[in-house]
Amino acid sequence: MSIVVTGATGNLGRHVVEQLLEKVPAEQITAVVRSAEKAADFADRGVRIALADYNAPASFDGLFSAGDKVLLVSGNEFDKGRVQQHKAVIDAAAAAGVALVAYTSAPGTLTAALADDHRGTEEILLGSGVPYALLRNGWYHENYTENLAPVLEHNAVVAAAGEGKVSSASRADYAAAAVAVLTGEGHENKTYELGGDTSWSFAEYAAELSRQTGKDIAYNAVSPEALAGILTGAGLPEPLAQTLAGVDASIEKGELVVSTGDLSRLAGRPTTPLADAIAAALKD
Repeated sequence: MSIVVTGATGNLGRHVVEQLLEKVPAEQITAVVRSAEKAADFADRGVRIALADYNAPASFDGLFSAGDKVLLVSGNEFDKGRVQQHKAVIDAAAAAGVALVAYTSAPGTLTAALADDHRGTEEILLGSGVPYALLRNGWYHENYTENLAPVLEHNAVVAAAGEGKVSSASRADYAAAAVAVLTGEGHENKTYELGGDTSWSFAEYAAELSRQTGKDIAYNAVSPEALAGILTGAGLPEPLAQTLAGVDASIEKGELVVSTGDLSRLAGRPTTPLADAIAAALKD
């Protein structure tokens, strides 16, 4: 039996593997990656490395074994047909008779186009007959704190979210929840709505940035159309810009406020405050 993590060298997957190494022997962990080179540090620590690609369904044939617990980390290639990518993993897991497939989905309240692939994947997973756990991850702190350069350059937070709030948390927090599900018992056929303990508005985010930097950083609320134009002007592909603008519109409606407490319960600790994530990003 192995705990298998797909996308194991990605932003979330790497956190999951690191935290698994604190809980189970390395030989019980399989990291599924596209590049063995990027996973060399895991291999050096005794983690089994398996090469597979969401875009090559046959690469997952024979990868899983009966009794495995699998974390299917959602793909980030929005233009590659993510539902079919995920289906390849689910089909291979079903054929092998795995014990659990945990999928990193999106909040059930989210109606933005970003959620469509997640709902499609959930439907396939539930129809597969494989025991499942839906980890409906909310927004990540890092979606904002990893790209502070333009904010600090222009002294402005630009978003199309109005006065809406976000219950974000760190990737490490969401990874802790996934690890709890992968190493624990009784999570079969459960759905977890995951988000940070404290929601925040973009005006509050700008105020916290101002406090920590000593600069006067304003929140500039714009329309979704204006935000999409700004993002494409910065070099983002039009479909991705529209998707992100759509998420902001959902934030304004309150669709990324998650108040279940599932994340801190699974992690066994409070979620990381946004202020801590900002402080860490400013040190880098």
